Amino acid sequence: MKIAVNTRLLLKDKLDGIGWFSYETLKRITKKHKEHEFLFIFDRKFSDEFIFSDNITPYVISPQSRHPFLWYMYFEWSTTSFLKKHNPDLFFSPDGWISLKTQTKTLDVIHDINFEHNPEHLPYLYRKYYLNYFPKFAQKSSRIATVSEFTKQDIVEKYNILPEKIDVVYNGANIKYSPISESEKEATKKQYSNNADYFLFIGTIHRRKNLHNLIIAFDKFKKSTSNNTKLLVVGAVMWGAKELEDTLSKITCKKDIIFTGRANENELHKIISSSLAMVYPSFFEGFGIPILEAMYCEVPVITSNTTSMPEVGGDAAIYIEPSSVGSITDALTKIEKSPELRKELVEKGKIQREKFSWDKSADKLWKSMIRTIEK
Repeated sequence: MKIAVNTRLLLKDKLDGIGWFSYETLKRITKKHKEHEFLFIFDRKFSDEFIFSDNITPYVISPQSRHPFLWYMYFEWSTTSFLKKHNPDLFFSPDGWISLKTQTKTLDVIHDINFEHNPEHLPYLYRKYYLNYFPKFAQKSSRIATVSEFTKQDIVEKYNILPEKIDVVYNGANIKYSPISESEKEATKKQYSNNADYFLFIGTIHRRKNLHNLIIAFDKFKKSTSNNTKLLVVGAVMWGAKELEDTLSKITCKKDIIFTGRANENELHKIISSSLAMVYPSFFEGFGIPILEAMYCEVPVITSNTTSMPEVGGDAAIYIEPSSVGSITDALTKIEKSPELRKELVEKGKIQREKFSWDKSADKLWKSMIRTIEK
């Protein structure tokens, strides 16, 4: 079989949640199924690290898909033309975007439809594009994969899609994520937090990630304690820089909040494993990979009681109401004060994490590809 793949989010040193999903599943699928041909479609110069095996042929088509107008050109013109020319058996898109004009059978991975619930979290043009095109993508796709039962049901209800058309393919966690030694933890704290314990937030700095409420909650936590605990924020600013600046200007513990920017997987492994707890207070997630990464690093998790996050966290997390600053502050206090609670959550996490792995993800995704082709 010949399978064309949208690989535009395989960006060197810039993989986000969807990028990691693409990387981890495609690496396994292409290596395991060498009898098949894969056409990787990039929108810019690519790194050789993403050409996982010799049954992959990379292509670069233009324009680079950086904003809604270029998204339209890239998928409705360039991708459509590419698929017509190469005539693959399947077009697989791991990031939600597809061609509406192609006649090629298409498997689309829709990770979440947060924009349907919180359109105000996106700039105007992005919001208009998502709300107009993603319902069409869902209808056009031969089959859909998504990363949680929550998102599957959300797509069914919002877009009137038959549940039989959707396969759930959970995310996994990088096998590098595991506990590290006490000496490595001390070295990491020395590097990132001036030797202090720290709570950890990982994610793109975006309104839906709820960093605003976490910062205010952390400020309240600091006012009620006399310790030196820090808040480490790992991630790049996407939208909402002004809101972040305004929030920081109103708190008293600004010096205790450390922004690292992006971190590569080796740095991230050490940062997670050395943290007091992962704090993931997002308003809306299709899955929430950092929850799982923390469990593999044997670190406690604080996360939201909404959308898919309880599905991922199971009974191995403390749940907060993301819109409640007091709820977040209480969770920070409980974790900081109770080594016993931290140990209990870690032990439960060891059990919960067994439900998820990239090997399982890749196998389920391949089965979804075969179902799409055989339809």
